[in-house]
Amino acid sequence: MTQAPADAATPVVSDFYDRFPYPGDPLQDGPPPGYNWRWCVDAAYSASTGALPAARSSAEPLRILDAGCGTGVSTDYLAHLNPGAEILAVDISPGTLEVARERCRRSGALDRAQVRIENRSLLELAGEGPFDYINSVGVLHHLRQPEAGLKALAALLKPGALLHLFLYADGGRWEIHRTQRALTAMGVGTGADGLRLGRQLFTELPEHNRLRRHHEQRWAIDCAADANFADMYLHPQETSYNLERLMAFVASADLDFAGFSNPEVWDPARLLKGELLERAQALPPEAQWRLVEDLDPDISHFEFFLSKGPVQKQRWDEDSDLLAALGCRNPCLWGWPGRALLDSDMAPLDLSAEGFSLLQALEQSPADTPLGQLPLDWSTAQIASVARELQLQRVLLLRSGPGVSA
Repeated sequence: MTQAPADAATPVVSDFYDRFPYPGDPLQDGPPPGYNWRWCVDAAYSASTGALPAARSSAEPLRILDAGCGTGVSTDYLAHLNPGAEILAVDISPGTLEVARERCRRSGALDRAQVRIENRSLLELAGEGPFDYINSVGVLHHLRQPEAGLKALAALLKPGALLHLFLYADGGRWEIHRTQRALTAMGVGTGADGLRLGRQLFTELPEHNRLRRHHEQRWAIDCAADANFADMYLHPQETSYNLERLMAFVASADLDFAGFSNPEVWDPARLLKGELLERAQALPPEAQWRLVEDLDPDISHFEFFLSKGPVQKQRWDEDSDLLAALGCRNPCLWGWPGRALLDSDMAPLDLSAEGFSLLQALEQSPADTPLGQLPLDWSTAQIASVARELQLQRVLLLRSGPGVSA
């Protein structure tokens, strides 16, 4: 179903992606490689709120919108990481959707979830909501009016539901913006000639040139596929943000900031130590983020969650809350069953013997078994201690038991 363009940039952006279907990830038979926890709804809610979303009946499947799905990489993961969900994937480019359909067919995504892939604008989805989760990665910054796009997505969210966004950041795109302007000034275009001449630029600039060095050291591998190079350097419509403008953008749609989906990037401990770190950690969270933004000019994007209404953070400080909780193993792990894992961020993680035993007991018990009633010959204090360790490692995802308040 094709609808008339609702944003001034839609026709030119659609044509661009028909020429360069993005992202340029290769098609393959079988499930996508690894995982991305941001596309697993349970993991995303747990990261944002400390707890799993409210339980739903089998008659009420999870509803997910992939707004600007491109060649279907995100749709593929969403289907495999949220089996049984109803997923609507939309994009303005018919060419990219041909690839998305083939990707999902070959990967088995269409057997894992109820997937609709449609040629539609995210601005014209009235009546399709509400959704439990919306994913829109690298999309809104290509609208002529990103605020209209954000408001359209906000209107499709259920109360308390999450929206995951990825938007360009000013600082880390300093060199990219200059390259884009140079190519535009020389009139290379946004087609095959632009691609050829854009690649030629990086071979002809002096070896010590900052733009060439930045591309070769940071982006050359990511831009190996022609579609990825074109998306970075030839795109006809792009907006980027700093933190101040980003927060104003969020407020424009009456949404609440629910946290970064790459929080480690915004931790000043990544950059500072000693007295300077102590001074940084004494600042309020947003001031810490602005400090990191100033200290790390390589940050090229923002990835974050928004919510319709402030999220209720569940803390697990009380043993009684942990013992009453229901739990499940994070599906975004590599190496289970085993103690040597890759965690949800693909980092090495060695489980303790006790942590491994608790997860085994959890998986061998009925799904409605509170942690305190798992068949473990341990004291309740030990169960709570091990569960807390696993929860902090994001290996164990928890849902509050009866009577537990956030």
